[in-house]
Amino acid sequence: MLSNNERPVPKWAELLPEGEFISYLPSYEGGKYFDLFGERVYPCVKTGDITYYVYDPVEHGADPDGAYPLLLWIHGATNSFNGRFCISNCGGELFASPEYQRDMGGAYVVVPLANEKKDDKGELVESWSKDYLEPLKGICDEICGNGRVSKRFAMGGSFGGWVTWKLAEKYPDFFDGIIPISTEYIPNDGRLENMARQGVSALVACGKHDETVDFANIEKRLEKLESLGFLCYFPEWVKNGDGGVASLFYGWEMGQHCVINQVQANLIFDDGTPYDTRLPRGATGWIKDICDK
Repeated sequence: MLSNNERPVPKWAELLPEGEFISYLPSYEGGKYFDLFGERVYPCVKTGDITYYVYDPVEHGADPDGAYPLLLWIHGATNSFNGRFCISNCGGELFASPEYQRDMGGAYVVVPLANEKKDDKGELVESWSKDYLEPLKGICDEICGNGRVSKRFAMGGSFGGWVTWKLAEKYPDFFDGIIPISTEYIPNDGRLENMARQGVSALVACGKHDETVDFANIEKRLEKLESLGFLCYFPEWVKNGDGGVASLFYGWEMGQHCVINQVQANLIFDDGTPYDTRLPRGATGWIKDICDK
């Protein structure tokens, strides 16, 4: 890991207001809750069998007669190569923590892995595609078959944000809530209106200085998104829990692309204040409010 004085200075650093500082790591610790997830396989001819990880609240003490939301977390490009650590990469790990589970009243946390491949030059040649939409819905159906699932959510960042929107487009009568993060893709007006008619709630998130997204293209859709009741979280600066502006260097600068880390931190700073005053109880509070409708 690079020390702070070895890290390249991000291009956007010169735009920081006086008094802001750069933060190089999220405050939370990844990997603490991996053992709470069971590993399963969903058979699929079109994409290849899909490995997925599941946190089952009943297996960890929740009332077996209760009903709990299902949170489907979709990872970004190349994250599947990290295996079980993808549970954290996708943003879902801490939603299995005792604190987040308590806040939501329990929840299933599901993390599928795309069957990604690289060519002999190390370039990604296979990842998420529309072929995965049906089997991802099938994984959800498989878990819902136990009769303990209430509301259903899909969420993910970067490429996972694209998949999240595509799932809601294809199955607007199935998903109750979505959190598409750090993706330039937004469905056309007709598809957005159909989602709203079907009762889909959305928390749309992207940083204004995202290194891979042209935020101007997202901002053009702000009025439409808000007119449909979707909550748009577009922070001027993506920050870590310590309040510092996020800078993550994984071969290229992507700190402002990683709103997913904010969501995994429950959109709550380390000092207990919310990232956004419209979400005083964070992402878990947003999920719980939808479940209580």
